Amino acid sequence: MRCAAFCLALLAFLSQTAIAVTPTAAELALRRRWVAAKFEGIAPAGVGQNDPPHLEVAENHDAVQRNARGGRAMRVGTAKYTRGLYCHANSRVILKNLAAPALRLTGIAGVDSNDQTSGGRGSVVFIVRADGKEIFKSETRRENSPPLAIDVDLKGATEIELVVTDAGDGISCDQADWADAKVLLGDGSEWWLGDLSIHDPRQLRADVPGEFFSFKLGGTPSSVFLKDWKVERASEKIDDQRTRRTVTWRQPGAGLVVRCVGIEYEKFPTVEWAVFVKNAGGKDSPLIEELAAVDTPLYRDAGGEFLLHHSTGSPCLPTDYQPLETALPPQFSKRIATAGGRSTNSDLPFFNIEWGGGASRGAIVALGWPGQWAATFTRDSASGLRVVAGQELTRFKLEPGEEVRTPLVVMQFYEGAVGRAQNVWRRWMIAHNMPHPGGRAIEPMTGACSSHQVEEMLRATEENQKHFVDRYLAEKIQLDYWWMDAGWYVNTGSWTNTGTWEVDTKRFPRGLRAVSDHIRAKGVKSLLWFEPERVNAGTKLFREHPEFLLSKPDGGDKLLNLGDERARKWAVEMVGRTMTEQGIDLFRSDFNIDPLPYWRANDAEDRQGITEIRYVEGFLAYWDELHARRPNLIIDTCASGGRRNDLETLRRAVPLLRSDYILEPVGQQNHTLGIARWIPYYGTGANSTDAYVFRSQMCPWFTACYDVRRTDLDYDALRKLHGQWKRAAPLFMKDFYPLTPYATENTAWVAWQFHDPETGQGVVQAFRRGESFYEAASLKLQGLDETARYVVTDVDGGKDREVSGRELSEGLSVALKARPAAGLIMYRRVE
Repeated sequence: MRCAAFCLALLAFLSQTAIAVTPTAAELALRRRWVAAKFEGIAPAGVGQNDPPHLEVAENHDAVQRNARGGRAMRVGTAKYTRGLYCHANSRVILKNLAAPALRLTGIAGVDSNDQTSGGRGSVVFIVRADGKEIFKSETRRENSPPLAIDVDLKGATEIELVVTDAGDGISCDQADWADAKVLLGDGSEWWLGDLSIHDPRQLRADVPGEFFSFKLGGTPSSVFLKDWKVERASEKIDDQRTRRTVTWRQPGAGLVVRCVGIEYEKFPTVEWAVFVKNAGGKDSPLIEELAAVDTPLYRDAGGEFLLHHSTGSPCLPTDYQPLETALPPQFSKRIATAGGRSTNSDLPFFNIEWGGGASRGAIVALGWPGQWAATFTRDSASGLRVVAGQELTRFKLEPGEEVRTPLVVMQFYEGAVGRAQNVWRRWMIAHNMPHPGGRAIEPMTGACSSHQVEEMLRATEENQKHFVDRYLAEKIQLDYWWMDAGWYVNTGSWTNTGTWEVDTKRFPRGLRAVSDHIRAKGVKSLLWFEPERVNAGTKLFREHPEFLLSKPDGGDKLLNLGDERARKWAVEMVGRTMTEQGIDLFRSDFNIDPLPYWRANDAEDRQGITEIRYVEGFLAYWDELHARRPNLIIDTCASGGRRNDLETLRRAVPLLRSDYILEPVGQQNHTLGIARWIPYYGTGANSTDAYVFRSQMCPWFTACYDVRRTDLDYDALRKLHGQWKRAAPLFMKDFYPLTPYATENTAWVAWQFHDPETGQGVVQAFRRGESFYEAASLKLQGLDETARYVVTDVDGGKDREVSGRELSEGLSVALKARPAAGLIMYRRVE
């Protein structure tokens, strides 16, 4: 039945109401255990006498969960708790390795009442033992019993055991909470039990010493012979946040040398590495095959299962960056690979592997490889998952003195909600993987172009380029950059005729410098498009340096071979010289062909994968040299939109056009819902003064695509909308929360939230699509302090209102009468 003011309840979509995104001590401990095992060869932490305080699970039905039950707040009666331990009788959890004698245990004990099907049948007894002696025992607690406050004198014990029994009537429905539980030590420190790492010896472990990559040498797997090679380990402190770890294996007889070089991030549960293989001998190596940058097992908790979160890439569709989920049941395998050699041509090389017996936990595994990668996730018949990923095809011998590298691998460990893990990832990306030109983070900015009006730049002239910028400024649309796209060079009537990188002096008799000088005087920088990797027949580069180019069997465009040092130097000099001579500030690098056929056509049978490796190494060195020469340089990575957005590329550049898909609102909304989970900085164009369309296109980088030569545009609306973007844009770099499921249907509502927990500010974007019956939505905001108060502002008018964080967490009501319509709601915490 249709209702005039129907409230679309979305409260069940996200269950947690306050999600801290600061990595916990337990998550950092997971990273530390992994690094200690894999890079230092040390047995897992949490089991030795010198390890930090931790919880050891001696007995429990399924897995002990920290600070939640199945991703939801623990609940005893009607009271909710977001700190503590969720257990299931019969349970024994031991607090070990305390730094000082334990004085008191405080908290709440009770039967968890989240299971609405139990009918109140749960019954348990809570017991506390100190150094093996029972010092507390509750009466039988049932699901309808009120919360039991506990305050137990621990008598200076050094080991505490928390026990939950089934009260003698079986374990059915015996879910139990040690809520808000903490221990006070004699040195004055307090330890919240829900913040401690958990060691469960009943489960197999992934963080045990051993190799975490693989290859075959002469047909023999590396797992067979590497253990017999000489191993050297080294570490180097880079700064207060990063430590470089290096493990080197040397083949007996001075043959191969294998190095794994990693970075451990001290303030994140994150580690990265790449593997280097060198032939230090005097003759060709045996055949090296199936070189995987990561080959490691992961193990689920009892009762849980694996769920793979992954995403499409950017193949120019309305579903670019679509979030996907694949269940990984026993004896199942899932293979994902990019297409054509561009790293995000079909899929993103970013994976969130979730597991746990009702409590989310897992690992993010991501690749940096601007080439052809593949990843396989294979379940065994028990509790293990094998993750294998790297360059798709490697089958080569190495010549004396020759070295190759694998893709970069980044692994981040987490416990808790998947959405929280994605925000920790976003924070790591901003802090450590995004470029920082001049040592500063890239901020949201406004660009503008005339590409839609002058056929890219085919009909561009000095006069019309200056006129466009002048008109934007006259209408009080302040620009950071003026975007000059393809076609500024000498060509034969097509912007795709690339290879002669000389300014067309018929249209720009004084060069592009006349434009860049004109706009710089008005506070606007310049952006210029290049595509040096694709080379057309008959162009200057094609004629003068055929030795720099790769061909493929069916002809067509040539590929500049960046694996050739001479070609790479040519590209660096051409781009650098042009930018200097023409006064260009931002380098836009496009790439509109698939390189894989060129790479593979130029490999010998016993050198498969080498051309690709050399190309990738050269590509990264090419951009690194440009950055070295221009420390303030920003590079825009474009490959037919967003088809080269792997970690290594994003370490050097930002995608100012996330997709080549048309600027229609539903697709643009979904692009944000997808890309923001993984890539914090991205851009697209804006071409409308309609609020629904414009707000669908709001991104950290905003490109205005208007024909400002017209006097009949609604400039008042454009100024108003651009002002709204400027107000909201700084928040686009903060924590991101989808507030609705991803949806392609035009009958849906979609919404998301960007939240800055440090300042208490945030923005909500909500969209009622054109065929939606529902006039209102209740959106459960995330990350808020439920005890604080917030001032909520509807940007479209109405009175500001002050509400509690709890109320916003339970549901912000957004009413949109028109179809389609877009809401923009700002909020700030009251100090």
